Amino acid sequence: MKTFSQFMTEVYDPEVQGRSQIKQTGEGGRKEPKRDTASRRKPGQSPRMKAVGGGKTAPVGQYKDRKDIGSTKSRSEREQQPTKERGSAEVKQSYADKVKAERKKAAQARIAARNSGSSVKKDTTSKSSVEKAASKLLKKKSEKKVSPDYKPQKSSGYTRQERMKITRKGETMLKGIMRDQETARYKKETGRSPDSDAKRKVIIPRVQKRMST
Repeated sequence: MKTFSQFMTEVYDPEVQGRSQIKQTGEGGRKEPKRDTASRRKPGQSPRMKAVGGGKTAPVGQYKDRKDIGSTKSRSEREQQPTKERGSAEVKQSYADKVKAERKKAAQARIAARNSGSSVKKDTTSKSSVEKAASKLLKKKSEKKVSPDYKPQKSSGYTRQERMKITRKGETMLKGIMRDQETARYKKETGRSPDSDAKRKVIIPRVQKRMST
């Protein structure tokens, strides 16, 4: 009895097998082989940095995988699809009205230029710019505008746990300062030092109210 490998060797020519166009997929369900971190970066692009603690930073060694690995997005998810039936009377009429309005506007501009003695400006819009503008209109997701004055915040080099520890320490110090201030205020108002009830019912609520604002 022949094994499966022997059967495949007899049926398929090894030379043909070496030239086969079987596409190998990448790990984790990827459609393409996984690229290393360095190949993802564009020329001149600096690597992403992360805080390693103690005020120091280091390059990110491993990027997180995308959630949509291996999935294929349909064209309707990427581009805005027609909302009305192609060739309908409503679509034809709206397009005809649009063309008519554009022609009327162009004619009025030519008449105004002729009356003022200036030359009529010709449309110098290139085909590539028109296609680029059309591609932007087809995109479903609008591009987020970034302010030219935006400056990314510099990394402190502290990890999240270290930042939380520093924040809590600062809040504890601030709370102590406020407690001393409210104690002095209570002494000034009543002429005596606060007892346990006064601390619980007067001073602590005042400190909490100041901390929350």
